Amino acid sequence: MTVTTEMPVGEIASHFPLATRVFARHNIDFCCGGGAPLQKACEKRGLDVEEILSEINKELDCTEDTTQWNEAPLTDLIEHIVSTYHTALKDELPRLEAMAVKVNAVHGEKDPERLQEIVTVFQALKNELTEHMMKEEQILFPMIANGQGAMAIGPVSVMEQEHESAGNALQRLRELTNDFTPPEGACNTWRALWHGLGALEQDTHQHIHLENNILFPRALHN
Repeated sequence: MTVTTEMPVGEIASHFPLATRVFARHNIDFCCGGGAPLQKACEKRGLDVEEILSEINKELDCTEDTTQWNEAPLTDLIEHIVSTYHTALKDELPRLEAMAVKVNAVHGEKDPERLQEIVTVFQALKNELTEHMMKEEQILFPMIANGQGAMAIGPVSVMEQEHESAGNALQRLRELTNDFTPPEGACNTWRALWHGLGALEQDTHQHIHLENNILFPRALHN
Protein backbone atom coordinates (compact mmCIF):
# COMPACT_ATOMS: atom_id res chain seq x y z
CA MET A 1 0.00 0.00 0.00
CA THR A 2 1.25 3.49 -0.85
CA VAL A 3 0.00 6.84 0.40
CA THR A 4 -2.12 8.80 -2.07
CA THR A 5 -3.74 12.22 -1.91
CA GLU A 6 -7.21 10.64 -1.97
CA MET A 7 -6.55 8.34 0.99
CA PRO A 8 -8.34 9.41 4.22
CA VAL A 9 -5.88 10.81 6.75
CA GLY A 10 -7.19 8.42 9.43
CA GLU A 11 -6.43 5.47 7.17
CA ILE A 12 -2.96 6.83 6.48
CA ALA A 13 -2.33 7.17 10.21
CA SER A 14 -3.62 3.63 10.80
CA HIS A 15 -1.44 1.95 8.18
CA PHE A 16 1.58 4.27 8.47
CA PRO A 17 1.97 5.36 12.13
CA LEU A 18 5.05 7.48 11.38
CA ALA A 19 2.85 9.73 9.19
CA THR A 20 1.25 11.08 12.35
CA ARG A 21 4.47 13.02 12.99
CA VAL A 22 3.81 15.01 9.81
CA PHE A 23 0.15 15.51 10.70
CA ALA A 24 1.11 16.78 14.16
CA ARG A 25 3.67 19.22 12.72
CA HIS A 26 1.07 20.76 10.43
CA ASN A 27 -1.94 20.52 12.75
CA ILE A 28 -3.76 18.12 10.39
CA ASP A 29 -6.64 16.48 12.25
CA PHE A 30 -6.25 12.73 11.78
CA CYS A 31 -8.46 11.66 14.70
CA CYS A 32 -11.93 13.26 14.67
CA GLY A 33 -11.38 14.45 11.10
CA GLY A 34 -9.82 11.16 10.03
CA GLY A 35 -12.38 10.56 7.28
CA ALA A 36 -11.17 13.48 5.16
CA PRO A 37 -8.93 12.65 2.17
CA LEU A 38 -5.39 13.97 2.46
CA GLN A 39 -6.07 16.43 -0.37
CA LYS A 40 -9.07 17.95 1.46
CA ALA A 41 -7.29 17.99 4.81
CA CYS A 42 -4.39 19.92 3.27
CA GLU A 43 -6.71 22.37 1.52
CA LYS A 44 -8.42 23.04 4.86
CA ARG A 45 -5.07 23.97 6.42
CA GLY A 46 -3.81 25.88 3.35
CA LEU A 47 -1.06 23.33 2.75
CA ASP A 48 0.49 22.00 -0.45
CA VAL A 49 -0.58 18.35 -0.56
CA GLU A 50 2.45 17.30 -2.61
CA GLU A 51 4.80 18.77 -0.01
CA ILE A 52 2.94 16.99 2.77
CA LEU A 53 3.03 13.75 0.79
CA SER A 54 6.78 14.18 0.37
CA GLU A 55 7.22 14.71 4.12
CA ILE A 56 5.19 11.59 4.84
CA ASN A 57 7.29 9.50 2.47
CA LYS A 58 10.48 10.77 4.14
CA GLU A 59 9.13 9.69 7.51
CA LEU A 60 8.19 6.29 6.10
CA ASP A 61 11.75 5.80 4.91
CA CYS A 62 12.75 5.74 8.57
CA THR A 63 13.57 2.24 9.80
CA GLU A 64 12.17 2.83 13.29
CA ASP A 65 10.14 -0.13 14.53
CA THR A 66 6.48 0.71 15.11
CA THR A 67 3.67 -1.53 16.25
CA GLN A 68 1.03 -2.27 13.64
CA TRP A 69 -2.06 -1.83 15.75
CA ASN A 70 -4.24 -2.87 12.80
CA GLU A 71 -2.93 -6.38 13.34
CA ALA A 72 -2.23 -6.60 17.09
CA PRO A 73 -4.77 -8.29 19.39
CA LEU A 74 -7.47 -5.86 20.55
CA THR A 75 -6.60 -6.56 24.18
CA ASP A 76 -3.01 -5.43 23.50
CA LEU A 77 -4.27 -2.23 21.89
CA ILE A 78 -6.58 -1.52 24.84
CA GLU A 79 -3.72 -2.10 27.28
CA HIS A 80 -1.54 0.26 25.23
CA ILE A 81 -4.21 3.00 25.22
CA VAL A 82 -4.77 2.75 28.97
CA SER A 83 -1.10 2.51 29.99
CA THR A 84 0.21 5.10 27.53
CA TYR A 85 -2.58 7.68 27.41
CA HIS A 86 -5.10 7.21 30.22
CA THR A 87 -2.49 6.83 32.94
CA ALA A 88 -0.57 9.87 31.72
CA LEU A 89 -3.72 11.99 31.47
CA LYS A 90 -4.69 11.22 35.05
CA ASP A 91 -1.42 12.81 36.16
CA GLU A 92 -1.15 15.55 33.56
CA LEU A 93 -4.66 17.02 33.67
CA PRO A 94 -4.47 18.12 37.36
CA ARG A 95 -0.95 19.49 36.80
CA LEU A 96 -2.04 21.59 33.83
CA GLU A 97 -5.15 22.77 35.65
CA ALA A 98 -3.06 23.97 38.60
CA MET A 99 -0.75 25.89 36.26
CA ALA A 100 -3.65 27.44 34.34
CA VAL A 101 -5.26 28.62 37.56
CA LYS A 102 -1.92 29.98 38.82
CA VAL A 103 -1.13 31.89 35.61
CA ASN A 104 -4.60 33.42 35.62
CA ALA A 105 -4.33 34.39 39.30
CA VAL A 106 -0.88 35.96 38.97
CA HIS A 107 -1.08 37.47 35.46
CA GLY A 108 -4.82 37.77 34.91
CA GLU A 109 -4.74 41.57 34.76
CA LYS A 110 -2.49 41.41 31.68
CA ASP A 111 -5.10 39.59 29.59
CA PRO A 112 -8.13 38.91 31.81
CA GLU A 113 -10.65 37.59 29.29
CA ARG A 114 -8.29 35.27 27.50
CA LEU A 115 -6.57 33.78 30.55
CA GLN A 116 -9.90 33.21 32.29
CA GLU A 117 -11.34 31.50 29.22
CA ILE A 118 -8.32 29.21 29.08
CA VAL A 119 -9.06 28.11 32.66
CA THR A 120 -12.76 27.64 31.89
CA VAL A 121 -12.21 25.67 28.68
CA PHE A 122 -9.47 23.53 30.22
CA GLN A 123 -11.45 22.66 33.35
CA ALA A 124 -14.42 21.58 31.24
CA LEU A 125 -12.07 19.48 29.08
CA LYS A 126 -10.46 17.93 32.17
CA ASN A 127 -13.82 16.95 33.62
CA GLU A 128 -15.02 15.56 30.31
CA LEU A 129 -11.87 13.49 29.70
CA THR A 130 -11.86 12.15 33.26
CA GLU A 131 -15.44 10.91 32.98
CA HIS A 132 -14.80 9.69 29.43
CA MET A 133 -11.85 7.53 30.45
CA MET A 134 -13.82 6.06 33.34
CA LYS A 135 -16.64 5.00 31.01
CA GLU A 136 -14.16 3.44 28.60
CA GLU A 137 -12.29 1.53 31.29
CA GLN A 138 -15.38 0.35 33.17
CA ILE A 139 -17.83 -0.30 30.32
CA LEU A 140 -16.59 -0.15 26.73
CA PHE A 141 -13.11 -1.66 26.97
CA PRO A 142 -14.30 -4.70 28.99
CA MET A 143 -17.03 -5.32 26.39
CA ILE A 144 -14.45 -5.29 23.60
CA ALA A 145 -11.99 -7.45 25.56
CA ASN A 146 -14.76 -10.01 26.18
CA GLY A 147 -15.54 -10.27 22.48
CA GLN A 148 -18.73 -8.18 22.68
CA GLY A 149 -17.48 -5.33 20.51
CA ALA A 150 -20.13 -5.92 17.85
CA MET A 151 -22.77 -5.10 20.48
CA ALA A 152 -21.09 -1.81 21.43
CA ILE A 153 -22.48 0.44 18.68
CA GLY A 154 -24.22 2.70 21.22
CA PRO A 155 -21.25 3.20 23.58
CA VAL A 156 -18.87 3.67 20.64
CA SER A 157 -21.12 6.37 19.18
CA VAL A 158 -21.11 8.22 22.50
CA MET A 159 -17.33 7.96 22.78
CA GLU A 160 -16.87 9.33 19.25
CA GLN A 161 -19.12 12.29 20.05
CA GLU A 162 -17.11 12.99 23.18
CA HIS A 163 -13.89 12.73 21.16
CA GLU A 164 -15.21 15.41 18.83
CA SER A 165 -16.09 17.62 21.80
CA ALA A 166 -12.57 17.19 23.22
CA GLY A 167 -11.09 18.00 19.82
CA ASN A 168 -13.11 21.22 19.69
CA ALA A 169 -11.89 22.21 23.16
CA LEU A 170 -8.28 21.58 22.18
CA GLN A 171 -8.75 23.65 19.04
CA ARG A 172 -10.12 26.50 21.16
CA LEU A 173 -7.11 26.26 23.47
CA ARG A 174 -4.83 26.45 20.43
CA GLU A 175 -6.62 29.62 19.31
CA LEU A 176 -6.49 31.18 22.77
CA THR A 177 -2.74 30.50 23.09
CA ASN A 178 -1.79 31.69 19.59
CA ASP A 179 -0.74 28.17 18.57
CA PHE A 180 0.84 27.62 22.01
CA THR A 181 3.24 30.53 21.51
CA PRO A 182 4.05 32.19 24.89
CA PRO A 183 3.81 35.99 24.92
CA GLU A 184 6.96 38.03 25.32
CA GLY A 185 8.02 38.24 28.94
CA ALA A 186 5.99 35.20 30.02
CA CYS A 187 7.20 33.58 33.24
CA ASN A 188 8.41 29.99 33.43
CA THR A 189 5.04 28.68 34.62
CA TRP A 190 3.27 30.46 31.79
CA ARG A 191 5.68 28.98 29.25
CA ALA A 192 5.39 25.53 30.81
CA LEU A 193 1.60 25.75 30.61
CA TRP A 194 1.64 26.65 26.91
CA HIS A 195 4.11 23.82 26.22
CA GLY A 196 2.01 21.38 28.24
CA LEU A 197 -1.17 22.31 26.39
CA GLY A 198 0.58 21.78 23.07
CA ALA A 199 1.83 18.36 24.17
CA LEU A 200 -1.65 17.51 25.44
CA GLU A 201 -3.13 18.30 22.03
CA GLN A 202 -0.57 16.16 20.20
CA ASP A 203 -0.95 13.17 22.55
CA THR A 204 -4.75 13.40 22.57
CA HIS A 205 -4.89 13.45 18.78
CA GLN A 206 -2.83 10.24 18.71
CA HIS A 207 -4.97 8.77 21.51
CA ILE A 208 -8.26 9.52 19.70
CA HIS A 209 -6.84 8.25 16.42
CA LEU A 210 -6.06 4.85 17.92
CA GLU A 211 -9.63 4.56 19.17
CA ASN A 212 -11.65 6.15 16.34
CA ASN A 213 -9.68 4.78 13.41
CA ILE A 214 -8.43 1.42 14.69
CA LEU A 215 -9.95 0.09 17.94
CA PHE A 216 -13.60 0.97 17.36
CA PRO A 217 -13.86 -0.17 13.70
CA ARG A 218 -12.05 -3.41 14.48
CA ALA A 219 -14.16 -4.09 17.57
CA LEU A 220 -17.47 -3.44 15.82
CA HIS A 221 -16.59 -5.84 12.99
CA ASN A 222 -14.70 -8.40 15.01
